[in-house]
Order: sequence, then C-alpha cells, then structure tokens
Amino acid sequence: MNKNSNICSQILYNNNEHHPPTSQPKPQPENQTMASPATTTTTNPSEPWLLENGTMKRLTRTANGHSRTAHNMSSSSLRKRSDMQIISKLHSSILRVLLSSIHEVIFGTKLSLLLLAFPAAVAAHYFRLPQPWVFAMSLVGLIPLAERVSFLTEQISFYTGATVGGLLNATCGNATELIIAIFALLQNKIDVVKYSLLGSILSNLLLVLGSSLLCGGLANMSTDQTFDRKQSDVNISLLLLALLCNIMPLLYKYAAANDQNPAADVSNTAKAILYLSRACSVVLLFAYFAYLAFQLWTHNDIFESQEEEEEADLDTSQDESPVIGLWGAIVWLTGMTAFIALLSEYLVDTIEAASTSWGMPLSFISIILLPIVGNAAEHAGAIIFSLKNKLDITLGVALGSATQIAVFVVPLSVIVAWIINVDMDLDFRLIETGSLFLGILVTAITLHDGTSHYLKGLVLLLCYIVIGATFLITDLPFARRTIQVRVRDLNHQIYRCYESVGQGFSL
Repeated sequence: MNKNSNICSQILYNNNEHHPPTSQPKPQPENQTMASPATTTTTNPSEPWLLENGTMKRLTRTANGHSRTAHNMSSSSLRKRSDMQIISKLHSSILRVLLSSIHEVIFGTKLSLLLLAFPAAVAAHYFRLPQPWVFAMSLVGLIPLAERVSFLTEQISFYTGATVGGLLNATCGNATELIIAIFALLQNKIDVVKYSLLGSILSNLLLVLGSSLLCGGLANMSTDQTFDRKQSDVNISLLLLALLCNIMPLLYKYAAANDQNPAADVSNTAKAILYLSRACSVVLLFAYFAYLAFQLWTHNDIFESQEEEEEADLDTSQDESPVIGLWGAIVWLTGMTAFIALLSEYLVDTIEAASTSWGMPLSFISIILLPIVGNAAEHAGAIIFSLKNKLDITLGVALGSATQIAVFVVPLSVIVAWIINVDMDLDFRLIETGSLFLGILVTAITLHDGTSHYLKGLVLLLCYIVIGATFLITDLPFARRTIQVRVRDLNHQIYRCYESVGQGFSL
C-alpha cells in the first residue's frame, strides 16, 4: 500500500472514531456480506475502513496483524457474549478490570457449568472418594479448560501479531494431550501415552471429521459441499510421513524375529527399535518446524485466504478486539495450564482403577474415552461449522489437530522420555499401527476430490466404530482366555511333533 492510501485510511479511521453515527445502518442481506472490488460496497460508518486501490474494505483482524486459526474459530462457536453493564458501573478501575477479566474467562463460554467439575475432582481426590469418581470428574473438567486455553491464546495473539500468535496456537493447540503424556511418562505408563495419542489421531480423522461430514451433508443436501484441497493435501502428506515412522520400527521387529541369526536376540532388537524411534522422532520434529514455516511464512495464503473469507461470513456480533489485557491473559493461561496439569495427574493416577471398576480395557479408555472427552469443545465447534457449510474450518480443525499430534506431540513424547530415561519407542504394535494406517488411508481417499456428502462422513464414522469395538474386546477376560487356550494347544501340538520325531529317530 502506498503512502497516500495510508494517509487516507488513517483519516477515515480517525473520522469514524470521533464522529460516531447517529442512526443505525440498514441491515444487509446475507448474500451481500462480501463485495467484490468491482461492485459498490455499503459501508458502516461505525466501523473503521481502509481505502486500498480505490476500494473501501473493512479493517479486520487480519489487517491489524492478527489472524484467526481454524482452532480459534471452532472454539469461538461455543463462546457467549458477556454482559458488562453492572461491572461497568463500579467506581474502582482496578476492581472493574479484575471482575471483567473473571467474568470473561469464567462465564464467557457456554461450557461454564462444566468448570464445576474441577473443584469436584479436587474434593474427590482429597476426601479419598473412589478413584473412578476422581477419574470421571477430571475427565469432564478437562472439557471447558481446553476451550478456555484456546480462548486465551487467541487473546494473547491480538497483542503479539499473527506470527507469534500462530506459534502460540501451534504450541497450545494440543496442550491437554501433551500434559497427559508427560505425566504418564513420569509414572512410566508408556502404554497410556501411546494409546491416548493414537486415540487422538483416530478421533480427529474418523470421529470428528466423519461426524462433521455426516451432519453437514444432511443439513446441506440441496447444495454442493466443496473445500480447498491444498490444505488437506499438506496435512495428509505429513500424516503419511508420521505413519512411515511408526511402521518402520514394527517392520524391523518382525524382520528381526524371522532372522535366523542367533545374534539377533530380543535385547538387541529392542535397543535397535529404540534408537530407530528416536531418530524418526527427530525427523518428525524437523518436519513439524518446516510445516510451521510453511504455514506461517512461505505459504500462509493457503491456510489464511479461505479462513478470512469464512470469517467475513461469521456473525457480526463477534468481538473484533481483545477483551482481556495482555498480562491478564498470560496469567490466566498459566493458571489454566496448571489446572489442566493437575487434572491430568489425577487422570493418570486413576485410569487403571477406573478400567478395573468399569470393566473396560485400558486400551479402550485411553484410545476412545480420553480423546473424545478431552477435545469435546473443539470437536463440537467443528461440527457446528460443518452444519453452516464451512468445511474448510472443519478440515482445519480435524486434520490440523491430527497432524499436530502425529508430527509434534508423539515425537516430542519420545524425546521427553529419552531425557527422563524412559524407553519409549514408536512401536505401537500390530493392531494399533494397522488401525492408524487404515484411518489415514480412508481419510485420504475420502478427501481426494475436494467434495463432500453425508455418505463419506458415515463411512468414516463407521470405521471409527469398528476400531473402537476392536479395542473394546482386545483385553477383555474372555479374549485373554481364548489366546491362552490357543497358545496351550499350539504348545501341545509342538510337543507331539517333537515326540513323533524322537520316536522316528529311535526306530
């Protein structure tokens, strides 16, 4: 933009600030929310406007250096506008700022009632109630806390700009999964870490995306549902890279088991798999940082152009300015992260007792229940935008979360385990790795043509149900008894074979 247009935009902005309109502007039809440069744009004098190349355009968050990610837009669908009339009448400015901040953070969400689960979980822990109750309260308490973290990171990004805000959202986008993984590693519960992270990927790819496409297809059957393939292609390629890094340790284990060399013993194989997993984790982290550079700097138009278009179609009642100060948002974000860490510690401590009490396998609770409840707010937002035929936001939430977990949280967990002397590798065993492979494959095939309908969503959802049923019966008592009987029969057959061979030699 040249110097004259900057001066004109500043004059327009100042005139709008000092001369507010005396009457409300006429509402525009929904199909005129965005105007092309060739058409006449109806301006609202109560809003700041920018004169660029002879065209009037509203000064949005992106123009101010702040851009909203799909995660922010998804979580914002669960927020509600706060009424500050009573607080604004207070005489003390310090008290007014403090109460308004508390009101925005605690009551500025439709999930505010679920925040009561946090003190309930703490009370259940200290009064030594049954551990399944502590697990259930902690699980429910994570729902609003995860949504509030997304809200606070968006508030901080208003002050830090698009680049720092994008990095902050990338770091805190899956803070719940990362914190749970760290506490599980500290207690050497490697299976819980693997199960929970695998479940997060599968739930985003199959459950969230499948439910969104199904609901959006049923609600918009009379219109064509299309989306931009550029963003989904980038995410699918990264997911395939993560899949390769998970498959190679598994293939090496089976190749070593079939090796006839006596030197290839179990201990050497385990060490080789561990070293290979750490090397693959470093590669994945390098790919993730390259993905951040690709998303925030070199090719940010792929991720932001469609989001800006969708944002212009959102309800105009949404806030266009921060509602909390920078330091207040930082303090609240620190506090919310500490609350999530406390509930995560309760979850890790009580998950085995809940598995025994409820009669559910540990794998089912970790793969199915934890991801569904932990990211329920973000998942609900993705479905809401799908109902509004805004599939690019839905795909940004589902595929973005799955990619972030696969190429960032999983390898980072391996590196953290390496630092604290815990031997965690990328060998997720056969059933788990096979489920991940099929989940990524079905998702890639579903999104290959850039269109959507309800049947695609139904197929993804049914795939998730089949995988969930598989993990439900894997560790049940009757399944273990069946495996033991088959092993016993196999040993008996081997013994009879050796006995017949011995008799043959004695003859």
